[in-house]
Amino acid sequence: MRISELKQKEVINAEDCKRLGFVGDVDFDMKNGCMVAIIVPGPGCFCGFLGREKEFIIPFKDICQVGDDIILVDVKKKDVEASCKL
Repeated sequence: MRISELKQKEVINAEDCKRLGFVGDVDFDMKNGCMVAIIVPGPGCFCGFLGREKEFIIPFKDICQVGDDIILVDVKKKDVEASCKL
């Protein structure tokens, strides 16, 4: 699967069935070439005019399943809040 294909998939949290958004970027470990995490841009500020508030960094271990249209992740609410950058 290509990164461009991942960017077309929506990320859904299985914990509370909420949409987190679409994959914006992927974090790789350059030493071993493995994917470490997916990065999902958070909601926009003031109707999207002033950029984004935060981004969700979801470790690869928390990805449950990658389907045709969605990526199902299992992260606890406190983990999602902790992984957000301000």
